[in-house]
Amino acid sequence: MTVATESVRDALEMTDKVLSHLHPEGSFDLADHAVPTGREEVWRFTPLKRLRGIHAEAPLTGAQVEVVAETAPGVSAGPVGTDHEVRGTSGLVPPDRISARAWEAATSVYLVDVPQETVGDQPTTVTVTGSGGDTATAGHLVVRAGAFSRSTVVLHFRGSATLVENVEILVGDGAELTVVTVQDWDDDAVHHSTQHAKVGRDATLRHVAVSIGGDVVRHDATAEYAGPGGSVEMLGLYFADAGQHIEHRLFVDHNAPHTRSNVVYKGALQGQGAHAVWIGNVLIRKVAEGIETYEENRNLVLTDGCQADSVPNLEIETGEIEGAGHASAVGRFDDNQLFYLRSRGIEESEARRLVVHGFFHDLIRKIGVPDLEEQLVRTVEAELEKNVGKITGAVTVAAP
Repeated sequence: MTVATESVRDALEMTDKVLSHLHPEGSFDLADHAVPTGREEVWRFTPLKRLRGIHAEAPLTGAQVEVVAETAPGVSAGPVGTDHEVRGTSGLVPPDRISARAWEAATSVYLVDVPQETVGDQPTTVTVTGSGGDTATAGHLVVRAGAFSRSTVVLHFRGSATLVENVEILVGDGAELTVVTVQDWDDDAVHHSTQHAKVGRDATLRHVAVSIGGDVVRHDATAEYAGPGGSVEMLGLYFADAGQHIEHRLFVDHNAPHTRSNVVYKGALQGQGAHAVWIGNVLIRKVAEGIETYEENRNLVLTDGCQADSVPNLEIETGEIEGAGHASAVGRFDDNQLFYLRSRGIEESEARRLVVHGFFHDLIRKIGVPDLEEQLVRTVEAELEKNVGKITGAVTVAAP
């Protein structure tokens, strides 16, 4: 190979690299990750002082977390060593200091393994329960779905803890996998989760995030493709109460042709100091011809004193696509909807409940786990009960 040929090859390789402050290059070496100051783009919304030092030097040696699994037929779940061959096969490279610290500190890997061609309607549920403690805990979880399998895995987080974790999701060729992560923490919990999925050829991943508890919850979920024809659907529901910080950062990397992605996140906020952050990033690389993508985020502000930040981003390197778009909105109650309901004799408090339930209804019904769907309907109702009479957007109905 001539020097000129090598130069051309190197130039092409450089053009394939994406240099963006929204997608920092990852590293397993902790020294490559500076302690965040809050001035960085990826940290500017996060309340660093409330992270209990997990972004700096706080120990990650706690063990106040219990993991229990109820597996579907044919599915196995349990801890394996950090030297297990499955670790790192999703392509996860720590994108920030917290993820790199968790990678170093984790003492085992919890593996949920769905063998190839396993098909079942019963979900596998992994329940992570925190029992408090002053020291943060590092975790590492892998969900592996073999080729042509069809399965659902529910990750349920509850109790009190400071948990830092990496989650890897592997979807084999032709497989259909639903992963639901439910953050139902106590009010004092801190949870930082870095999740990375690799979706095989003609495979389908449905990733659902439900965040309703905790003091600070920050999730960074990314997806890439291992071959053409893959499909990713990322759904999210969150309900931020007074003082809560709930942050979801998403990145779909269209690195293969004829792939699909659809992102829909909806959230409600109520109470002084409630803060929700949604960052949706989609990258369409040069090789990703014939792809289709759309991302949407909607926020419903129920009371005064709340803040919702919603930032959708599209980076497109080829015009040979079927479609790409995004939508984002933050708003209060629709006065017209309330007027319509109240003019038909429905009490104001009941009308407000109906509007909120309608806001979440379509999203909840897409989850595909009936028991969980019914649980979320009850959870939304319980959240609304916390601020009865304080929801803004009063409507006056004229007398006949």
